[in-house]
Formats: sequence, C-alpha cells, structure tokens
Amino acid sequence: LLSIEEELTMVFDCLGFILMFLVALSFAYFAKALSGSYMKSTITQLERRFDIPSYLIGVIDGSFEMGNLLVIAFVSYFGARLHRPKIIAIGCVLMAVGTFIIALPHFLIGRYKFETSIRSSVNSTNNLSPCPARLLSPVALASGCEGESNLSMWIYVFLGNVLRGIGETPVQPLGISYIDDFAREENAAFYIGCVQTIAVIGPVFGYLLGSLCAKIYVDIGFVSMESITITPGDARWVGAWWLGYLIAGVITLLSAIPFWFLPRSLPIPAEQSLAQCSPEQASFIKDSPHLEHKYQADEPASFLEMAKDFIPTLKTLLGNPVYFIYLCVTIIQLNSLIGMVTYKPKYIEQHYGQSASKANFLMGTINIPAVALGIFFGGLLMKRLKLDIMGAAKFAIGTSLIGYFLSLFFFAMSCENAKVAGITIPYNRSCSSVFVSCNSQCVCSESDWDPVCGENGITYVSPCLAGCQASTGSGKNTVFFNCSCVATAGLSSGNLTASAGHCTQRQDCDRVFSYFLALSVITSFIISLGGTPGYMVLIRCIKPQLKSLALGFHTLTTRTLAGIPAPIYFGAIIDTTCLKWGLKKCGGKGACWLYNTTAYRIAYLGLTMGLRTVSFLLCILGFLLLKRHLRREECCAHQLANGGAELEALREEDVLASNSEQSLRTSTTDCNNTERETRL
Repeated sequence: LLSIEEELTMVFDCLGFILMFLVALSFAYFAKALSGSYMKSTITQLERRFDIPSYLIGVIDGSFEMGNLLVIAFVSYFGARLHRPKIIAIGCVLMAVGTFIIALPHFLIGRYKFETSIRSSVNSTNNLSPCPARLLSPVALASGCEGESNLSMWIYVFLGNVLRGIGETPVQPLGISYIDDFAREENAAFYIGCVQTIAVIGPVFGYLLGSLCAKIYVDIGFVSMESITITPGDARWVGAWWLGYLIAGVITLLSAIPFWFLPRSLPIPAEQSLAQCSPEQASFIKDSPHLEHKYQADEPASFLEMAKDFIPTLKTLLGNPVYFIYLCVTIIQLNSLIGMVTYKPKYIEQHYGQSASKANFLMGTINIPAVALGIFFGGLLMKRLKLDIMGAAKFAIGTSLIGYFLSLFFFAMSCENAKVAGITIPYNRSCSSVFVSCNSQCVCSESDWDPVCGENGITYVSPCLAGCQASTGSGKNTVFFNCSCVATAGLSSGNLTASAGHCTQRQDCDRVFSYFLALSVITSFIISLGGTPGYMVLIRCIKPQLKSLALGFHTLTTRTLAGIPAPIYFGAIIDTTCLKWGLKKCGGKGACWLYNTTAYRIAYLGLTMGLRTVSFLLCILGFLLLKRHLRREECCAHQLANGGAELEALREEDVLASNSEQSLRTSTTDCNNTERETRL
C-alpha cells in the first residue's frame, strides 16, 4: 500500500513539474516574442531617429540571429546533457540585459531635432521666413555637424540585439526537447501547440506596445509638447521607441525566475514508464538504448566525450534526406516570412498612408491573433484527427498552398502614389523639377523635407518650394499664404494658401485598405493552421537521440540563412523605390522620406511570393522522399514480422520433428519387444 501511495505521489509530482515547466516556457516564449515584435514595430522610428536607410535597419534586425549563430549549435548539443531549465534561465537574463542596452542610446544622445520653418508658438523668437533670401552658410552647417552625435549610436542597438540573440538561444531547442522527453507522446503535440500559441500572442502585445509608444513623442518629459509642430502621421515623427524596450526588458527578466526552481529531469522511473506501454513496446524500449533517454535522464558525460561525438552525430543528422529537404524548404519559406513581417508595418504606412501607431495597432489586434488561432487549431486538429507523420505533412502543404493562392490577390489591392509636386507629379506639363519659375524668387534647399498641403490637394516638399511668402499662426495650426506655386498647378483658384503637413486625401485607398486587412487575416489563419503539424514532421522524422541537435541545428541554419540576410536584402530592395532621401548634416544619405508606392508594392510582394514559389517546388521532392522513407519502414517492419512468423514455424517444426523421432524410437522398442515375445 505504501509503494502505491509513493507511485501516485510521483505521478502527481511529475504532472506538476510538466505543467510548471509548460507555464514557465510559455511565459519565456511570450517575453522573447514581445521584445522581438516590438523591435520590428520600431524600424521606422529607428530609421528616423538615427537617420539611416532600410538596409541598415535590416542589419540591426538581423543582428539578433547573429547572436544565435555564435552559440546555438553548442548550446543545443551540450545543453541537452546539462541542466536545461537553468540554462534557459541564464538565457532569459541575457535577453533582458540586451534589451536594456538597446534603449541606452536615448539617454546618451541629445534631443531629437528636425528641419521646419514653422514657429513652435506665437511668442517664439524663431520666426523663420518660408521664402529665405539665402541659404545657411557653410560655417553654420559645420557647427551643426559638430553637435551631431547620433551617427554611430545605432551600434548600441546592434550590440544589444546580438546579446538578445545569444540569450534566446537555449529557449526553443532545450525547452521543446524537454517537453517531448517527459510528456506523453499523445500530449506532446498539444503542449507544443500551446507553447507556440502563447509565442504568437506575445507579438500581439509587442505591436500594441509599439502602437502606444509610437504615439508618444521621443523626448516626452524633456520638452514641452506644445512646442512640437509635427503629428504622428508626419514622416519626421519619432515616437518614444526607448520606453517599450525598458518595459520588454523587465518582462523578460521576470520570465527567468521559474526556471531556477525546476529539476534537471523529471522523477519518472524507467519501470513506471514501461508499465504504461504494451509488452511489445516495453521490450522494444529495453532492447533499444537510443530510446531509453525519453524515459530516463541521460547519464552525465564528460566534455571531451561529448565533443568527440559531435561531428559524427551531425553527419548522421544531415544524412537524413527528409530532414535535409525539410531544412531547405523552411529556409526559403522563412526568408519570405521574415522579410514580409519585418517590413509589413512600413508597407502599411507608405502604401496606404497610415501612421506608424495605427499600422502597429492593426498588426497587433487583427493580423497576429489570426496567426495565434491558426497555430492553436492546427495543434488541436492534429491531436483530434490523430494525424501520423504523412497526414501532418499533407495537412501542412495543403494549407500553405491555399494561403499562397489567396495571397496573389494582394497585387490587385493598390493605391496610387501621393501627389507631391516635382517628385510624383510635375509642377507643370513641361517641368518635373522642384525648382520652377513660381519659386525662383526664393532660395530653397532641395534637401529639406518640410511638407505642406496646398488647397489644390497637392503636397509640396517645403513652403519655400511651394512659393509661399509668409505665414500666420503657429505650431500645427500654421497656415502659409501667397503661395504662387499653388496657383501655377491650375487645379484651384482659391486664396493661394497651404497648411502644415502633407495631404492625406487618396481616392478609394481607405476602401482598398479594408480589403487588404480582411484578406491578410484570412491568409494568415490558413497558413498558420499548418504550423504545428509541420513542426511535428521535423520532430518525428529524426531519431530520438538526435532530437535536441536536430532542433538546434534547424534553428541555427534557418536564422543564419533566413533571419540574417532576409531583412537586409528586403531593405536594400525597398531602398531602390525611394523617391526622396533625407541628407545628414555631416553629409551622406539619411532616411527616406517618400517612396514610389507602386514600385514598393511590386518589389515587396513580388519578392515574398517568388520565394514561396521556389519553396513549393522543393516541397514536392520532400513529400516524395518522405513517402518512400515511410514505405521502406513499412517493408522492414513487414519483413521483421514475417521473419518472426517463419522463426516460430521453424521452432514448431523442430518440436514436431523431435516428437516424431521420440515416437519412432518408442515404436521401434515396441517392435523389438514383440519379436522377443514371439521367440519366446
């Protein structure tokens, strides 16, 4: 009776540790997903604050994967044989420190300054004329250049993101392998689906945090908001990007606490685990040392022994053709996914004329929840339908194909370019330059970006280039008048005025944007349905003793060949569609102020869909290899079954033969006895 009570206590302890680890891992996934999505929600803010182009933002975004590249192979291989929960806890602490470092430049550089000819208040002494008689002298420009200290401050963001990548390394491979080792096989897929669902909920709060911080001015608390002459919809606006990183760092630090109290392995004796199996499974596990680790913790091994075994184990892993093709497919698909997700808020801003705050809000409240529901229901369907590895592969490929064909409709959901005089439309039919006769009386700078909206619905690069002679009011309510270029356009015969900020009227764009959001939700949900089944194909197509290494190497290669290059070359291609570049005070190209939305759409969507097309071609090959692999395993199992039957038949024949021989000997003896009796 006492032994039964001890066994029940052990079972409940095991269940409690599994649930505790599941909750802790889910919170760690939430924290790392929140900070990662917040990074993507701030790319436009970082571009403007540090005055850098998109490809350089791609380098910063890819630095997270660079940190993973440094340590992930060794953490995945050696960490599987060490105390996995404590290694995950150390990683969470490193992630928190890296997140705090990212926010550090805000406290090291000066206040954010932008070019404007608008007075901050009525009593302001900074009464700039919209039509200057001369430009600033080189001496004045040089003095401004000396005070420019943010040219290399983005390095802190880069290094902090690298540290975040190093800290995130053990969370996925060690956490998933821990669950799969100590959870029941029928529950493992559901548990992993729950963890991935929580991981997708993290970006919801990440983008919502990005939306909130984008509404707050970058220097909030240090400057008077009445003196700010731009709105969140202005291309020069920079939100409080640093505030979100401080919040994300605190959350990540808290996620490390539970892992310090979890055991190295769950206290399940091998006999108790085998008792839950059928006799055939129990004998198979006992006779298979490579399967015993699922039910029993690995014995501690020396570092040299593990190091000597690393290269041969890696060769064995890559020799699996199904795993290798799966790896290639996910690399290509993640190139498409990472590039698309990284620049999707920016695409919404530039193509549909939305503010950064609204773009992040829509990503967090509409797009990301659809992904979370898709991943959750994908794991639930796999458990309810009891899909095997072949069924999971068919399900994942089918949902991905449906989402692919639906995504083709995005090409038709376009908005026309914003009407900007001298850039997207000419001042008049004969001249497309920003310098025309209507603003020739003013000495204007071509590099300035201080847009105003004329009464004719056309945006001008600056009040000077609009030919405005004077202004009235202050701040966001400033109105420029006597704007000669507004009349030159011939679209209006009003009082020749222009208001601060760019024009927001774009025909039918709001209606098209609604269709874009609806289709984005549908495609995200359908594609995400295959997420968990596809991940289980990765886990089930490899040997159990290679599980941690396979997951770690998969993460390593996908982040190296997709996470690092995708944001960089996506950003470089997006930079080619820029129409108006900002210039740094010390010279050189800064951030882009205006894009060609038509070229942006073709480049962004074309590159995304092109990569997915290539991945589907490899999916066909991988599907055929998986089918052949499973058929070969069935043949081997059938041969083993037949061999066992033949062996049993041979044993029966031996028994019959021995019985026959014994009977023959008995009959012979009887015959001899009969002859004796006859003689007698």
